[in-house]
Amino acid sequence: MRLSGLLPLQALWAALSLTAQHFPSWGHYDLCKAQLHWDQAMSWDYMACQPEAALLTRSLKVSLDPSDSTCGETPEMYCTLENPYMCNNECDAHMPELAHPPELMLDDEGRIPNTFWQSVSWRSFPEPLLINITLSWGKTIELTEDIVITFESGRPEQMVLEKSLDHGRTWQPYQFYTADCLTSFGMEPRSARDLSPASVLDIICMEEYSRGYVWKVDKMVRFEIQERFALFGGPGLQDMASLYGQLDTTKDLRDFFTLTDLRVRLLRPATGATSVDQHNHSKYFYAISNLDIRGRCKCNLHANNCIWEKGKLSCECEHNTTGPDCGRCKKGFQGRAWTAGSYLPIPKGTANVCLPDPSVASGPRSHTAKNLITRGHDPRASLQTACVPSTLSVFSLQACECFGHSNRCSYLELLTTAICVSCKHNTRGRHCQLCRLGYHRNPSAQLDHHNVCRDCECHPDGSLHHRCNDTGYCDCKEGATGPKCDRCLPGYYWHRGCRAGVCDNFLTRCENGGVCEDNGRCVCPAPYTGLLCEKGQCGEEVGGCVSQSPRDPTLHRVLLSLTALLTTANGRPPL
Repeated sequence: MRLSGLLPLQALWAALSLTAQHFPSWGHYDLCKAQLHWDQAMSWDYMACQPEAALLTRSLKVSLDPSDSTCGETPEMYCTLENPYMCNNECDAHMPELAHPPELMLDDEGRIPNTFWQSVSWRSFPEPLLINITLSWGKTIELTEDIVITFESGRPEQMVLEKSLDHGRTWQPYQFYTADCLTSFGMEPRSARDLSPASVLDIICMEEYSRGYVWKVDKMVRFEIQERFALFGGPGLQDMASLYGQLDTTKDLRDFFTLTDLRVRLLRPATGATSVDQHNHSKYFYAISNLDIRGRCKCNLHANNCIWEKGKLSCECEHNTTGPDCGRCKKGFQGRAWTAGSYLPIPKGTANVCLPDPSVASGPRSHTAKNLITRGHDPRASLQTACVPSTLSVFSLQACECFGHSNRCSYLELLTTAICVSCKHNTRGRHCQLCRLGYHRNPSAQLDHHNVCRDCECHPDGSLHHRCNDTGYCDCKEGATGPKCDRCLPGYYWHRGCRAGVCDNFLTRCENGGVCEDNGRCVCPAPYTGLLCEKGQCGEEVGGCVSQSPRDPTLHRVLLSLTALLTTANGRPPL
């Protein structure tokens, strides 16, 4: 049994759940190929495709470290933080109605009474109560919505969320949570709302999920995925084209939301508003009632189905690809190096189909393009025939995609590949799919649009060179800022680039009570004069008028001499 999404038996639930969200569905790119019929012939139009997003907790394995961290092996009574004298909650692993095993983190919400996993109590205080919860899928997945963890015993006062991309061999932090970031982790507290497109990949420490104590109200801890997506997709993710464009062109951004395992490191339980009661440790523990983790199988845009079979997730690969993640070409289809599918051009993307080996491809190279299409071999149908010489093989017919930026291809016999010649519209690359140096990708234009590449427009005086990154930001010289390096940071002023100012409102260098004016000069009170108000009324060289400046006299004279020379040369004091 299979599902256009993630798991069998969950299709209806997933569809209803996603529809109920406030964000638009991620159900784009759900078709891998379509038949085209024309002139009594049939061919395939291949497209990038991916499974629909769904709840991922039905296909994971949970493990605890230490393994004996769950309560109940030794029956124990527990108290509550809101009423520490009410100790009538019993945990007994040998009685199903009193047991709290890890799988209760993953069962359906809304059950009465509520079900949850519960840890042992903090009996060994002040030794830390450290428990790691590892969630493993055995396959690469992509997150699409916020991770939400619901606690039933008060949210932890210290916790770290980590991810692994190599099935738990190595780990890296995702986010830190604590009531005091500076003391606990040596980090300044930040929120996802503080992030910008340039800092979207920052690992931050949050205090808002650990501060205060309202047990019955504040139960959830979040890892904000949607806040980060909104930096590119706009409020409510209405501009999915922009978001998909960023995911497609920025590997680090794509990898940030990709993982094989998650680990929740619980470092300190909730202790309430008062200090730890050393005479009653049975009210300090961890308890999790629900894990809400949503996303999809990572299939490299080569599959729209992901199946759960024999305890494993795997993509049902299309485009002549194979492997758990569709990460390689099938045998006999290594006609070119494997490439992941592309979201661009929106809305169909580019399939990057694995092509037959030239040595095993059917038919001689003398077949015409029309004959190849009639036989159903052309993976892009008639859409690409305009730029393909009639003597090209099946392999080169697909490889000659130029997205409308070239009408001529060259076949390289030695490399058994075809390349686009004389790319127009400021594009470059084998398929005219990249932008020339000095230009960047226009996220609002499709790949075949004539305005797909925009001029970086880096300011010649403020930037190091004329090139920019994929988002259009230039590399700025010291003191310059802004996407085009055409503005100055505080402490600098613009004069054929950014130069360090004599003074500014934030770093005042004026002495003896002088006031900075226009980031360029000091307005001095009587009786002081000079560039920095460092001279007395009679001038520095005249006795009896001693400056109150703490400057070294020798160094000061050198500075003033240089200032005089620059003033003579430029007609004004240097700023």
